[in-house]
Amino acid sequence: MSKGGWQGLQIVGMVIVAVFAQASIRSLFDHSATQLWGAFDWVPGEWGGRLLVFLLLAAAGLVLAGWAHDRGKQAAS
Repeated sequence: MSKGGWQGLQIVGMVIVAVFAQASIRSLFDHSATQLWGAFDWVPGEWGGRLLVFLLLAAAGLVLAGWAHDRGKQAAS
């Protein structure tokens, strides 16, 4: 993959982090609000289950962005 492809993957990871971290923080302050247009209302466990899924997805985005960043640096050299 070219350096541009790794940068694109890094951007996708950062967007995932931004979206799900924001949803997690908003969920902490308003337990009853529907986050992300109700796309995750199917998650079992009510508020706690949704918060856990949001946090796991934010962490996965962080890992993806870091991995793509490292691969992009290797591709450049």
